[in-house]
Amino acid sequence: MPRPLIHLYQTVLLVLMLALAGCGGPRPLAEVDAIPYTSGEDLKLYFITDRNPSRPAEGTLLYTPKRSSSMAFGTARLRPDENGKRSRLTQLHEALRFPATPLPFSQNAGVILPDRAATTRYGTSATALQAQLAQALRESGQDEVLLYVHGFNSSFAESVETLARIWQSAGKGPVPLAYSWPADNPGMFGYFKDRESGEFSIFHLKETLRMITATPGLGRFHIIAHSRGSDVVTTALRELVIETRAAGRNPRQSLRIENLILAAPDLDFGVVRQRLVAEKFGPAFGRITVYINPEDSALGLAQTLMTGTRFGRLSYSELEPNDREIFAQIGNVDFINVSAVTGKSSHGYFRNNPEVLMDMARVLQSDAPPDSPKRNLIHAEANFWRLLLPRDLRDPFDRNDP
Repeated sequence: MPRPLIHLYQTVLLVLMLALAGCGGPRPLAEVDAIPYTSGEDLKLYFITDRNPSRPAEGTLLYTPKRSSSMAFGTARLRPDENGKRSRLTQLHEALRFPATPLPFSQNAGVILPDRAATTRYGTSATALQAQLAQALRESGQDEVLLYVHGFNSSFAESVETLARIWQSAGKGPVPLAYSWPADNPGMFGYFKDRESGEFSIFHLKETLRMITATPGLGRFHIIAHSRGSDVVTTALRELVIETRAAGRNPRQSLRIENLILAAPDLDFGVVRQRLVAEKFGPAFGRITVYINPEDSALGLAQTLMTGTRFGRLSYSELEPNDREIFAQIGNVDFINVSAVTGKSSHGYFRNNPEVLMDMARVLQSDAPPDSPKRNLIHAEANFWRLLLPRDLRDPFDRNDP
């Protein structure tokens, strides 16, 4: 076989393998039936999405992998299974829909003139969203929001179901909010379609972050991003950090993001060094926790396709001396190696592995540092730690859970 055809065959094979090893799995998004809600049984979560809505029948609503130029905000009801370990999406309600972006504007002698009517409608939607979040904060008796952003090959249903699992493990504390971007694109090249859909969603996510941080009653804000969602989140945050500093404000005080958790981040480490580390990204947040597995097989495939070392497969031995010195000086960034408890093939360990869930819960519940006895970690090098198999910790879910 000619060499070019061999390379093409290898590339197609890798793409197919990557699709099978995707974050959310190839499960199609089922129609969501509007069923009666029984108080005390179901979980109530909030969502923001720029997926395209579909209503295949009266009383049903689902969100597809197609893109929408307008954001929607609403609530999702989930019903736990008999043992309470997993919750399935049962009901959706879209409470409001934003005007499509970009909003119309004009120019006069180089001065941008926003369309007043469109800007007013958009502002009204933003105020309504903030009012509902503020009400949720009051009802929860807390002043915290937990935002989850999913990764590649994840359906809308999977995004809210994963948030429910994380939220339950953290003790149902902060107000749970899922940001679901148009992932789960079908076909052999779905990974690359998802990557571009993530770029499409960055402006909407920035708007979401602005609205959350300006919500009355908000004290602290936590963000969890998985895989390709880490790229969407960090890109949006980077732009906000630059914008905030340019306005003469301190992003640590303005954004109020206490914890930024990146689980198995599908990011090129070289890009991270130049776009995040070089921009002094870390000091804008209370603490950044990065869960890594140098043997993550899904990220290994992505690394083969994209050539750059994936951030979620990083190991201390790969760092150059200058990188080691920089990381040693950064006191609020921790790398947690989970390979001891997740194995080589796991990529969705942050939602399936009870030890990782427990460690994440400790971070969210008490801001416990890595050397805290509340966390089952052992120090490796610099700010790199290893998660160990527990001996006497009580986990939020059965250890036999896949």
